[in-house]
Amino acid sequence: MNRSEAERRIEELTAAIRHHEYLYYVKNEPEISDAEFDQLMLELKRLEEQFPDLRRPDSPTQRVGGAPAPEFAKVPHQPPMYSLDNAFSEEDLRDFDRRVREGLGGEPVEYVCELKIDGLSISLRYEDGLFVQGATRGDGQTGEDVTENLRTIGSLPLRVEPAGRPVPPRLIVRGEAYMEKRVLEELNAALAEQGKPLLQNPRNAAAGGLRQKDPRKTRERRLDTFLYQVVDAEELGFTDHWSCLQQLEAWRFKVNPYRQLCRSIDEVLEWVESWRERRFELPYEIDGLVIKVNSLAQQRRLGFTSKFPRWAIAYKFPAEERETTVLGISLDVGRTGVVTPTADLAPVRIAGTTVKRATLHNEDYIREKDIRIGDTVVIRKAGEIIPEVVRVVLEKRPADAVPWQFPKTCPACGGELVRLEGEAATRCTNSLCPAQQYRAILHFASRDAMNIEGLGEALVQALLDKGLIADAADLYRLHERREELLGLERMGEKSVENLLAAIDATRQNPLHRLIFALGIRHVGERAARLLADHFGSMEAIEKASLDELLAIPGLGPKIAESVQAFFASPRSHQLLAKLRAAGVNMVGERKTGPAEGPLAGMTVVVTGTLSRWGRKEIEELIRQLGGKAAGSVSKKTSFVLAGESPGSKLAKAQELGIPVLTEEEFYNRYVQE
Repeated sequence: MNRSEAERRIEELTAAIRHHEYLYYVKNEPEISDAEFDQLMLELKRLEEQFPDLRRPDSPTQRVGGAPAPEFAKVPHQPPMYSLDNAFSEEDLRDFDRRVREGLGGEPVEYVCELKIDGLSISLRYEDGLFVQGATRGDGQTGEDVTENLRTIGSLPLRVEPAGRPVPPRLIVRGEAYMEKRVLEELNAALAEQGKPLLQNPRNAAAGGLRQKDPRKTRERRLDTFLYQVVDAEELGFTDHWSCLQQLEAWRFKVNPYRQLCRSIDEVLEWVESWRERRFELPYEIDGLVIKVNSLAQQRRLGFTSKFPRWAIAYKFPAEERETTVLGISLDVGRTGVVTPTADLAPVRIAGTTVKRATLHNEDYIREKDIRIGDTVVIRKAGEIIPEVVRVVLEKRPADAVPWQFPKTCPACGGELVRLEGEAATRCTNSLCPAQQYRAILHFASRDAMNIEGLGEALVQALLDKGLIADAADLYRLHERREELLGLERMGEKSVENLLAAIDATRQNPLHRLIFALGIRHVGERAARLLADHFGSMEAIEKASLDELLAIPGLGPKIAESVQAFFASPRSHQLLAKLRAAGVNMVGERKTGPAEGPLAGMTVVVTGTLSRWGRKEIEELIRQLGGKAAGSVSKKTSFVLAGESPGSKLAKAQELGIPVLTEEEFYNRYVQE
């Protein structure tokens, strides 16, 4: 790779890593696995080592962690909470050992080996033995004050009593907040029953739990902790890390029992190998192992790079892959009619669970990988959570295996399946398809739509099976069928009463919630709000022409055409008539008058990654300040709010001469009182 190619690749990697850092650290919505992210970072690091003059001060390799979220007060960390450099092989660990011994002039070295808990790093401060403040890691320099949320965790002592040695007047300890796998399963079972989105994995569930505004919501997540560091330990009289762990236990902090004191790198490697399979037997997730120099004096002499301690490293296990057989390919029908193929697999144990199915996404995916029934395939778990097919083992393909053909009819209703030009998805065209109705009703009742508490997957299916409902509007007539509801499994008097009350409470929901709940193709929460604000009533939207829809800033032709098609459908007219008859609110506040607030009359376009707000949060804030959040830059744009990696919208703004504000400028000018 020449210098020009390296420069271009470094720019691509930097943009990708920043995107995934934002999803991971700020939004808690990762799109790729840890292993895939590590490979991106490793490639960037190697290119920068090969072309050091291309390393930029703002490169992801120079950053310790992510930015703190805006909901909580900021807490400075002193000393900083450093991240760890990564090792992926025996060679990497031996190289780490060589650097340590060279840095210490050949002195003997002991290592402490610990599990790397997959949760959220925390720092706890105690004054005279009393817990006074807890913070997340944030960007390593500054974290978020989550004291009240941490108080809800039973394993975290609110007071530390002397044991073995006195408790210092000021004590700072650090560790990890996490969620056990069984807790995640139990919470997800309850969420599924209510028709709510599931928690993605234990790490994100723990992070989201600690960032709840209401500590009672945190308590519901049933988080736990492991503590592993005493800050300023040498100044407190400790001589080695192993003693710190023992003292933390004596002070009744929860310390992970799976740790090892090793007197050579060979012993470290033996310990690492012992955890390759054992890790899946743990009741919690780990994302690697941590190896630290034991002596605190040696740690001090080795010091830090600008990003990592030189005396510690994290070993990351390679993504586990297994071979299995494709027994069949089944089809699932979504609420918009999209038909998704899924591989039915011979059961195989991978990453601690038995896998029997893996999504195949769409027809193109199957064709590109040439997946056939009877094939031996290699599978892995993306992020050690979602099973995916990596490749087909062609040398093991049966002689009678034939290319799989997408069916022409829907598996749920027998309706015609079509694939529109330019789309990857195949859809069922029958709007009365029972599978679509099931998904549509679940969407209607979901949290961001009408938010009907207690109406989960099992109950919706039971209501459909018993003929109590045919569509979402029928939910509002269930009070007429109370006796039949009582005959359903697990539906006693109290359950029926709660369900009917929850349904009734949604009749007066804001108009934008109902629009989103209708499940109009391409219409998300933002577009639903735009429609509600612009037209002010469902009747006005129904009568709107395509030109009127296209005139709404930020709506776009694809959404406008989809909205018009939906309201032109006789099926939609019937559904809306039933909802009106049930007394569901069809009117909103049309925002045509002069807006109030510092952004009154302004149109703002947001681009790039912001550290203070997520995309939904900043758009809502702009509305609260009297402005309009638009999706594209035009001559009507008042200014562009640009975060990291802003992309083409920034270039368009500069081309049109539209003002561009940084996040800090926007905050100081319009938000800060």
